Amino acid sequence: MENKWKYSTRIKSQSFLYVEMKKAGRLVLQGYDKQQIRDKSLDDNIFQVNTTARKSEIASAVTKRLSVLDTYLIEKLVSSDVQTSKVIVIYSIMKTDRLFFEFMNEVYKDKIMFGDKLILDKDFNMFFDRKKEQSPNVSLWADYTFYKLKQVISRTLNESGLCKREGKKMKIVEPIVESSVTEHIKEIGDKLYINILLGKID
Repeated sequence: MENKWKYSTRIKSQSFLYVEMKKAGRLVLQGYDKQQIRDKSLDDNIFQVNTTARKSEIASAVTKRLSVLDTYLIEKLVSSDVQTSKVIVIYSIMKTDRLFFEFMNEVYKDKIMFGDKLILDKDFNMFFDRKKEQSPNVSLWADYTFYKLKQVISRTLNESGLCKREGKKMKIVEPIVESSVTEHIKEIGDKLYINILLGKID
């Protein structure tokens, strides 16, 4: 990944946002642009949250994620089966959040490849320790930040159906995605992301 793609803790307050992504996706297909979706969030509270700051925050998150999806993927997000549309949301998060992408690439994918379907606390700790060593910026984050990041990444994987919580463990559930969607993502040059989700290296 490019060095200019900086690590961020943004995902702490954004999480999966599946319902919000589908709502905003429908608006995009109706011809709304990014600013109009933000206006509808602020004026009509389409994401049903309590504060102006939260309305703005969610609108910013979903429009950023939608910006990396082409029309075909937005249509599939809105109309496909639940598992496929949830995987499209995960794909959009990987495309827009470096930390989440690297967790999926370095932990989730490797677990599948080596036949170890359980993600444990120690896997998060080892991942974050590597990031601290690799990035002076990450090394300055507070312990509580890493605690919240672990919570949110775990919740995102659980809500997406890519993992199932078993006590303190997360058990990986390999997704079943419409073949037309996986082929499309490969065709547009993003085979890497499909390989991460399916635990492949080819």
